[in-house]
Amino acid sequence: MTKKKAVVLLSGGLDSTTCLALARRAGFEPVCLSVAYGQRHAVELERARAVAKAMGVEDHRTVSLDLRAIGGSALTDALEVPKHDDVSQVKAGIPVTYVPARNTIFLGLALGLAEVVGATDVFIGVNAVDYSGYPDCRPEFIRAFEGLAALGTKAGVEGARFTVHAPLSGLTKADIIRAGVSAGVDYALTHSCYDPADDGRACGRCDSCLLRRKGFLEAGVPDPTRYVT
Repeated sequence: MTKKKAVVLLSGGLDSTTCLALARRAGFEPVCLSVAYGQRHAVELERARAVAKAMGVEDHRTVSLDLRAIGGSALTDALEVPKHDDVSQVKAGIPVTYVPARNTIFLGLALGLAEVVGATDVFIGVNAVDYSGYPDCRPEFIRAFEGLAALGTKAGVEGARFTVHAPLSGLTKADIIRAGVSAGVDYALTHSCYDPADDGRACGRCDSCLLRRKGFLEAGVPDPTRYVT
């Protein structure tokens, strides 16, 4: 029996990898989409390929676009990535690592791919609890995008109902890690750091590293990350 296809946005990070595992466990055949957008932590794309291979994904595509032409983020521009000694120092509000309209762009690409492969389900690993304050990670944004999908696609106009799944949205990072371990995720394959060393090791001090480390600690799961510090 043919499984129902779903497009899964896969960055190679902890959240998107867990999201892929949950999509597979829910019975979907994943079509994975990664985006090379000029990010300074492009090592995550290598990890995405490794994750897709380890999980038996047969269709994994990478779209290249250069958001450095827009800039405005420490991930795509000559701006310093904030570093801290402890997760308690991570500030509230929208940080400089926010990439303008990134999830809007990513979901738009995923929606286009979904139309092409005949899928009406899209998975994205956004999280609205232990996250860095990005506005495009909120449930309100996901629901609004579903409305856009219904209005702005041939399939939607013809009656298809697109569902954007964000299964991690209400979970803490520790909860996400527990769910991933239960689904068989090998987190040693993943990468979360915004400012990695040339050899791919995580800096250990950016917001993403600190939230990742906190998650493993609270989940009671050994952290397999290779840190510089």
